[in-house]
Amino acid sequence: MKDILIVGAGFGGVWGALSAARLLDKYDCDYVHIILLAPQPELRIRPRFYEPEVHRMFAPLEDLFDTVGIRFIMGTANRIDEQAQTVGYIDETGQQAELHYDRLVLATGSQLVRPNVPGLDTHAFDVDQIESAVRLENHLRSLKDRPCSAARNTVVVAGGGFTGIETATEMPARLKAVLGDDQDIQVIVVDRGPQIGAALGDGIRPSIIEASRHLGIEWVLNATVAAVDENGVTLADGRRIEAATVIWTVGFRASPLTEQLTSVRDAQGRLHVDEHLKVFGQDKVFAAGDVAYAATDDLGNFAVMSCQHAISLGRHAGNNAAADLLGVLPTPYRQPRYVTCLDLGAWGAVFTEGWDRQLKLVKQEAKELKTQINTLWIYPPAADRATALAAADPRIPVA
Repeated sequence: MKDILIVGAGFGGVWGALSAARLLDKYDCDYVHIILLAPQPELRIRPRFYEPEVHRMFAPLEDLFDTVGIRFIMGTANRIDEQAQTVGYIDETGQQAELHYDRLVLATGSQLVRPNVPGLDTHAFDVDQIESAVRLENHLRSLKDRPCSAARNTVVVAGGGFTGIETATEMPARLKAVLGDDQDIQVIVVDRGPQIGAALGDGIRPSIIEASRHLGIEWVLNATVAAVDENGVTLADGRRIEAATVIWTVGFRASPLTEQLTSVRDAQGRLHVDEHLKVFGQDKVFAAGDVAYAATDDLGNFAVMSCQHAISLGRHAGNNAAADLLGVLPTPYRQPRYVTCLDLGAWGAVFTEGWDRQLKLVKQEAKELKTQINTLWIYPPAADRATALAAADPRIPVA
C-alpha cells in the first residue's frame, strides 16, 4: 500500500485531495490511500473574513471526504522529516504523533506577518483567521457600549493592499450598523505606498479613489505605524491618530513548515516548484496554494497568494502526486488567465483581467460577480462522488 499525505485543508489542500482521488478513481487504483491532515475538517473561507458573521464562513468537509474516500486526521503538523518520509503533528488530544508518506502535498497556506511593533499583539486586530476575525467582530459590536467620541468612531487600517482595501471599505457600513447612521464615522488607511492602491496598479486605482471618496475613507500615504496602544496609533513620523479600532493587514508569509524542507524559497517563504509542482530538490514532495512559488505561464508571471491560484495549484499537485505513484504522465501546471475582483464596500467592486489589470467591470456589475465568487465559486463541491471528482480535474480553468 502507498499513502499520499495532504497537509492542510485550505483551498490547495482540499482540491489537492479531491484531484488525487479523481486520478486514482480513473485508474481504478485500490493500493494508494489519500490522507488529509489538518486542525479541523473544514475549509475556512478566508477571502471573506472581513465580512460580518465570520463564524459561519467555513464549509464542512467530512461528508465530502467520506464520499470520495479521503481519510481525514485531525491534527496540526509541526515537523517534516524528508529522509524518513514522515510528518509529525500534535493530535486532537495534544499528543505528538506521526504519519508516513510515499508522496507529500504540502498545502499549509500562509499567515499574516506581525512584526515587532510595540503594542501590535496586544491592541491591534486582524482578519487572518476565523478566531481573530471573530474577535474583531465582537469588538465592533461592543463599541456601542462606549461613550461617544471621535476615537470610538474611528478605525485605522494598517496596510493599503488587497486585504486592507476590502477591510477598510467594509468598515463604514459595519460601524454605522453598530453605532447608528447619525454618527460621524472615520476610516483611515495608513499605507507606506506613495499613491492610493499603489500595489494594485493604474487600472484599479481610479475605482479605489472614487470608492474612498464616496465612503469617506481617508488615506495617509508614505506612512507606517510605529506603535499601537489602546487609544490609537503613532506613526513613524510622530503623527498621532486616536482610534478605538486598529486593524493590521500588512504582509503575508508562507507556513513555517516550508523551512523544514531542503529546497529554495522566495522572499515570502514559498517553495520553488517545477512545472508539475514538485518541490525543487525533493523527489516525493509537492507544494500547492500559498506555499508554492509556481510559474503560471512562460512570460515570467507567478502564482499569488489567492484562492484563484490555490484551487488550480491544488488540482495539479494532487493529480501529479497520484500520477507519480501510478506511473502515468503528470499534468503541467499552467494558469495564464489572471483576474482581480476587488470588493469596495457599499460603492461596489472592480473587476480586471490580465496581469496588467485591464478594467472590465465596476460598481454594481463587478459587485454581483464578486458576490458570486465569494458565495458560490470558491466553495467546495457537494458531497456527491461523481460531481466532486469531476470538479477536481486539473484541466478546468479557475479564472
